[in-house]
Amino acid sequence: MLTGSVKKIVSDRGFGFIAADDGQEYFFHRSGLDSSLEFDALGAGERVTFEIERSDKGPRARGVRSAA
Repeated sequence: MLTGSVKKIVSDRGFGFIAADDGQEYFFHRSGLDSSLEFDALGAGERVTFEIERSDKGPRARGVRSAA
């Protein structure tokens, strides 16, 4: 599991980016959120944990959940 902060949310398109503590930036889609998180309630700076999965466009976050 990696930890990071939500960097940006593009709410009308259903995705965002996480600035991970490993120095990388990861894309996530609303479908990649854990059921404990609501996409519309996420805000920039929120601390999250997540896993990485491979996609056609590179690594992306999945299983995103609150780090609190």
